[in-house]
Amino acid sequence: MGDLTVDHDERLRRPAGVRSIRLGDTKVSYVPDGEARFRPRALLQDTTDEVWAAHPQYADATGHLVGSIGALLVEHGDRALLIDSGIGPQTFEAPDGPLAVIRGGALPQGLAKLGRRPEDIEAVAFTHLHPDHIGWACLPSPGTDRLVFAHAEHLISEPEWERRDVLEAQGMTEQVATLARRVRTVKDGEEVFPGVRVRIVPGHTHGHAEYVITGGGRRLIAFGDAAHSPAQIDHPEWSAAFDHDRARTADHRRRLVAELAEPGTIGFGVHFADVVFGHVRQDGDGPAWRAVDA
Repeated sequence: MGDLTVDHDERLRRPAGVRSIRLGDTKVSYVPDGEARFRPRALLQDTTDEVWAAHPQYADATGHLVGSIGALLVEHGDRALLIDSGIGPQTFEAPDGPLAVIRGGALPQGLAKLGRRPEDIEAVAFTHLHPDHIGWACLPSPGTDRLVFAHAEHLISEPEWERRDVLEAQGMTEQVATLARRVRTVKDGEEVFPGVRVRIVPGHTHGHAEYVITGGGRRLIAFGDAAHSPAQIDHPEWSAAFDHDRARTADHRRRLVAELAEPGTIGFGVHFADVVFGHVRQDGDGPAWRAVDA
């Protein structure tokens, strides 16, 4: 048991690589694009120094929370859907605030490792329109002037797209215009791919979407930025500084944690270090978020 704990702790301090699990005839894979480092007190503002001192397993050697940046590839037969698209080949550093550094650029290589080319992707479904989720959808293929996913539909929740003015006010007018060329808005409950349904949830953005993928008697909930760290599964009341409405996000996260504890249910946390796939065990023995690798 001790060795498993050590392995789990090490995984909390490194970004995820390619990982895949099967849901019957559907294969889902995490496709890494890069990594982020978060300042824990600034990210989760209801925490204290004492909290993090008591849980050193979550911090790297510099005291930062480690986050993964990437996408979820959903494959059913010959068909392929991508959920989110990373941040792209960019690096940002901030001297203060919740985000210390974020860097990306590895998504095309991750797809290739999984035997897929960008042109194999029939649609890119977005959880929301923050820069670390729309990156490659707004960028050309390396060495060309053609957008990486120019051929693919861009599936965006209707209320999220209706409030694209928020993005434009944040200086993302060019990205919005690029996405607009291929946007198809989707509604709550809509099936967007075999076995994949969208559900629109409150709090992180105006129209944040989760994707529920079912197959083989199991379901996976790709919950986007409803949680940024596995620590929030133990403490759903801790909302992130990036949340549009922290109270509503916390309410939703409480329901989500209960749902992830149900039999046959797996979660996908795109920013969850090297434990992106997991399930919830509320037995009081260790952390509630337990990695699932198959």
